[in-house]
Amino acid sequence: MSLVNRVLSAVAVAAVAAAPAFAQTERSVYATVLDKSGAPATSLTAKDFVVREDGIQREVLRAVRADEPMQIAVLVDTSQAVERYVNDLRRAVTRFVREMAPEHELALIGFGERSTLITDFTHDVARLEAGIGRLFARQGSGAYALDAIIDAAKSLRMREGARREIVVISTEGPEFSERYYQTVLDEVRNAATLHSFILTRSGRSVPLDEARRQRELTFAEGASETGGRREHLLTSLALDDRLHGLAVELKNQYRVDYSRPATLVPPEKIDVDVRQAGLTVRAPRVPPAVRTSS
Repeated sequence: MSLVNRVLSAVAVAAVAAAPAFAQTERSVYATVLDKSGAPATSLTAKDFVVREDGIQREVLRAVRADEPMQIAVLVDTSQAVERYVNDLRRAVTRFVREMAPEHELALIGFGERSTLITDFTHDVARLEAGIGRLFARQGSGAYALDAIIDAAKSLRMREGARREIVVISTEGPEFSERYYQTVLDEVRNAATLHSFILTRSGRSVPLDEARRQRELTFAEGASETGGRREHLLTSLALDDRLHGLAVELKNQYRVDYSRPATLVPPEKIDVDVRQAGLTVRAPRVPPAVRTSS
């Protein structure tokens, strides 16, 4: 080997030896963990969690109780179909507001006739309760739930913070949004966790026309993909308890911090699980890098 070749070879070996391994970057994902009774499991640590991106397990660094403030958009059906439920609905939303504010910001949006901002994001319980007092059924109107979800998602993306929630309270009445569910989910995935509570008339099956079908697909897929809740309630009296349960869950979420190679192409899917049997985990399936604020 010539002198030049030996020098070049030595330089190459030195460069390889000096090259750093893939730099690691830290990501966070928020997860709700429930025991068999449906109560939050609150004593887990990092070693209890498993995080995979596109099927590849990542190192979990920390698992701590999430204490970052939330921005919560509460979307309420104010179409004619909600008329029989108004009093129960107001009572349930009032309790939820008192449990979440002033620590967290909430907004109140109605979606009878069209998506209407009733109370903008605020920590002020009195302002929110005043807005709740303005919730009523609009005679002759249908719901625009999907339009309201899109408007809320866009609004939340404009706000700082990583913990963003959309809570929809809907009836099974007519839906007038002309939206394809995937279009709605494209907005939601990048903005917030979607929770829906659907007031159902006991013993009565409501046929699904295309608009209702798109709404139901949005609720079902939105909960699955973002780690939210979707529940059909046979009585409006159950709404108070369900919203209270959601408040308890949100206050007992985990922030799971994990590391991943910084140079990799962003993953398409994330899976969060726990090692203990008998526990249920709700977490987004959209990678947190996509869910950061704009």
